[in-house]
Amino acid sequence: MHKCSTCVFLFATLVTSAFAGVTVTSPGNGSTVSSPVHFAATASTSCSKGVSAMGIYTAPYVLAYVVNGASLSTDLTLSAGTYNTVVEEWDNCGGAATTPVTITVNGGSSSGVYVTKPANGASVSSPVNFVATATTSCSKGVAAMGIYTAPYQLAYSVNGASLNTNLTLSSGTYNTVVQEWDNCGGSAVTPVTITVNGGTTGSNFSSLQSKGGWTGYALLPPGYGICSSCKSSGPETTWSWTTGIKSPSLSGNATQTTIGGSTVYSDVLWNNHLIGDFSSQGMPDTNHTLVPTLHNFVYDVYFYGSNLENSQALEFDINQFFNDQGWIWGHECRIAGGHEWDTWDNVKKKWVATGVACNPISNGWNHLTITVQRTSSNQLLFQSITLNGKTSNLNISRPPGTAVGWYGVTVNYQIDGNSKQTPYTVDIDNLTFTYY
Repeated sequence: MHKCSTCVFLFATLVTSAFAGVTVTSPGNGSTVSSPVHFAATASTSCSKGVSAMGIYTAPYVLAYVVNGASLSTDLTLSAGTYNTVVEEWDNCGGAATTPVTITVNGGSSSGVYVTKPANGASVSSPVNFVATATTSCSKGVAAMGIYTAPYQLAYSVNGASLNTNLTLSSGTYNTVVQEWDNCGGSAVTPVTITVNGGTTGSNFSSLQSKGGWTGYALLPPGYGICSSCKSSGPETTWSWTTGIKSPSLSGNATQTTIGGSTVYSDVLWNNHLIGDFSSQGMPDTNHTLVPTLHNFVYDVYFYGSNLENSQALEFDINQFFNDQGWIWGHECRIAGGHEWDTWDNVKKKWVATGVACNPISNGWNHLTITVQRTSSNQLLFQSITLNGKTSNLNISRPPGTAVGWYGVTVNYQIDGNSKQTPYTVDIDNLTFTYY
């Protein structure tokens, strides 16, 4: 382990080959079915390297199931209602193809999400009270529930079959989704559209991968401090940061990052000062009136690698500094290092294993959402990690560290070299950082 601390739905994805396709044999398009719904499909591609993976979207940006290979066969637990599902394939050349399947799920299933507050279509004030319960036909019961306030924006999650929480939302209309995940791998959702009157805080930086302010550094073993003499051309560690990538890309404006060099287990860190000292986004907060008021942060990013198994680890960090204290919410996905998520201990200055698996797919876009909080008692709270639609609730609380003289909010992105320092490339896209 290394030490360091709107809504255009992507169904018309990436690069679609004229000879690529998805054939769905179940369910039939336009059919009425019971839950759990059986999905069966195969994929073909003109890519000489074949099909990488397939997945099922049950709603825009809701990737309910993904599997490696050119076929899928699975059962999904869905609440009663009409679903514009999409079955997608991703090939090993960066291309993709989709087949939409509209289905109506009848009310015969014993699984579902029942939202008592807020009412669908209601006008409400912030904070918004969400109250819901869930049932499942899974004999092992409901594992967790969550609230999405926008596609891929998991604002809250909790273990168990019920939730009751208040969410602070700015004014506007929200197509929220309340979801349950059971212990058999199934899930069910209920959409709730609300209009929030008035409003409070809640802001974000979008498309950060294409914005300025990113500075790259080499980190060399054994200490992994910043190497002030290292250059991106090497020889110890080589790296690059290239914006404006069209393919592979979701937005048409991805950023490509690379690592290589002669020093094994060396890393490359990119850092961006968003708010406060050295702000790259025009928010210096000179009077120190903003940063101390911020308690909630969401790091949302898509990443793509042709062979992610060459990565020792990928790291995504959120950092807050003021009053000589430092809150570093470090998250490390160890890939070659063991396919597990670690979080950073600010006091002991070491990585701590979470027991949560981290298995991103190669040759396909991975979607990662990390939610954290600085609590009212100034503790770091690692709330949840959502990778490719699967949420793991951490609820890890730790004390902050020290950061003498620093003031502001920053984010990190890091890629780590393996035992051979095998060169590899990771593309990132649609990087959004939310703070409130």
